[in-house]
Amino acid sequence: MTPAAHTVVLLDPARLARARRSVAARHKRERAFQWFCVVVASACVVMLGAIVVGILAAGIGSVTRTFLTAPPSPEPAEAGFYPAIMGSVWLLVLVAAVTLPLGVAAAIILEEYKPRRRLSRLAHGFIETNITNLAGVPSVVYGIVGLTAFVSMFGLFGNELNPALETGAGYYDQFYNEADQVILVPVAGPDAPETVPRAGMRALNAEKRPLAANIIGPDDPWPDDPAVAARTLRSTDFSGRISERTVFYLRLPLGRGLLAGALTLSLVILPIVIITSQEALRAVPNSLRDAALGLGATRRRVVFRVTLPAALPGIMTGAILAMSRAIGEAAPLLMIAGIVFITFPPGNLMDDFTAMPLQIYNWAQRPQQEFHELAAAGIVVLLGVLLVFNGAAIVIRQRFQGRGS
Repeated sequence: MTPAAHTVVLLDPARLARARRSVAARHKRERAFQWFCVVVASACVVMLGAIVVGILAAGIGSVTRTFLTAPPSPEPAEAGFYPAIMGSVWLLVLVAAVTLPLGVAAAIILEEYKPRRRLSRLAHGFIETNITNLAGVPSVVYGIVGLTAFVSMFGLFGNELNPALETGAGYYDQFYNEADQVILVPVAGPDAPETVPRAGMRALNAEKRPLAANIIGPDDPWPDDPAVAARTLRSTDFSGRISERTVFYLRLPLGRGLLAGALTLSLVILPIVIITSQEALRAVPNSLRDAALGLGATRRRVVFRVTLPAALPGIMTGAILAMSRAIGEAAPLLMIAGIVFITFPPGNLMDDFTAMPLQIYNWAQRPQQEFHELAAAGIVVLLGVLLVFNGAAIVIRQRFQGRGS
């Protein structure tokens, strides 16, 4: 057989030299860009490290047991961070409980159940565009929204002093008798008339034990019997009204309490959770969905048994980033809480509260150097709490990632 003929193409030496120079130039630009990225990233790491080292040097000495367990005080040596720590922990737990289910559910609806009709597709695109835009809205705007929607609830349910709905609270008229004993008489609510109860009305002493109050006039003789004297009140002994709220205390409107702050922070990070969850769901190969549908699985089972487990590591990563932003937000909480000098941790969802960023802001704006050191110590604690929450989320993510793989 005759061997096949081959065509030999001779390249122009000038063109070959130009091609080689072009390739060399592209390699130089690529190496230059790589070095630029390395320099910029290294500079960011160095600046971040310098800031962290400076904060640790200024504040680590002030992180003592007293600082972690004491309430704030006008005296720097006695000031503590405990109410702010507990307030932030409460906020993070509530924000996670509200935001993560809503965000993941919204992402599943938007990504896994895309509509087919034209008008529905237009509405779907409009919603996704608005979610993307909401992720870039300044947090102080969410503070104004929370102030209107959660604190006052548009004025539809009265106000904090006269709520339309209230449960889990007890109100008492407080009396001091001539034996220096306190007697608490239950009243109907915060708007009950401030009158002295009638004789024989059921009352409580300071230990909350029921007793029958013995009411006497301003000029009546005091009883000689000690047992009767211990529950005797003059009609002029009324000293004020106090309230007792349980852990399950709720009211409408929410007021400037812990729940209003948590819902406002949920609005801040909800778009981030939705967007990151959508991206995690998009990263799951369609072949997994098609294989499950081909085996006869319903769309719901495909979502919850195939797609969601595979996307869960990415969803948890987005949740970590969102919670990291929530723990450091100060502007919306300042709009909601309005006060930062709180000497007690929250006892229920309606209680006044403070958070670590608010307390740090309060200390940082004072002129005394001692309070600046306390602010640095607060930042150290804030970073520690953030690392603990992020570490827990990473462990959960790794466990789910092992199951998904």
